[in-house]
Amino acid sequence: MVAIDNGIYERLGESWWDEDCPLNVLQGSFTPGRFGYFRAVLDRLGKEAIGLRAVDIGCGGGFLAEEFTRLGCEVVGVDPSAVSIRTARRHADISSLQIEYAVAAGERLPLADESFDVAYCCDVLEHVPDLDLVIAETARVLKPGGVYLFDTINRTVASKVLAIKVMQEWRLTRITDARLHCWSMFIKPAELATTLRRHGMHLHEITGLGPRAGKATLMRSYLQARQGRMSYGQLSRLMNVGEIRRTTVSYMGYATKTLTT
Repeated sequence: MVAIDNGIYERLGESWWDEDCPLNVLQGSFTPGRFGYFRAVLDRLGKEAIGLRAVDIGCGGGFLAEEFTRLGCEVVGVDPSAVSIRTARRHADISSLQIEYAVAAGERLPLADESFDVAYCCDVLEHVPDLDLVIAETARVLKPGGVYLFDTINRTVASKVLAIKVMQEWRLTRITDARLHCWSMFIKPAELATTLRRHGMHLHEITGLGPRAGKATLMRSYLQARQGRMSYGQLSRLMNVGEIRRTTVSYMGYATKTLTT
């Protein structure tokens, strides 16, 4: 397995909210696309957001933590990058949002057993060295009946071409020189379902997550961002990321923790 460069979040972690930073591509439409689906899931499950305790595992600069807080949740965000946590705290203060943040890894959450109604984990599972332990910790801190929301990258030929070759390895198209992903760490839905089940969580749904813009728009915008003629925030908005039918590259979904008897 080739090591991935998670150190990028320390090097660039002060710039999560800067539209010219590559990390900001996760904000423009990825955040609203993910959050729109997650909010719909909570509505379907009859979960009133106000007062729900939610833990953001791998919160980065706080994109989703702020959205869930505005929805009415009491959010705790954890991330192993001290720089990212500092940035998230600063932005929450600027936005007058009450969010608790802690420097911690998903493999060892500094949180009490069965203390959260919701846990969510986005753009994280494909980065962790021990997926089984992260899921075990997530299940531990969730209350029985609690909801787990997630997205990650599927291990397919399509994801190898797009996420590895185009965005990471090919000199003319890669978005950054950092090794952000390792294809062998991508997770097939069936593998994730098995891991969830092993820790007392039931996978209810998988759906695709990806750009809804046309291929010509995507290619043109991507190259403009790569050449510095467009910010990464603009690129993300033009991608119009959200729920799609195909799960061959990225997917999202939800699970619930088994009720105790």
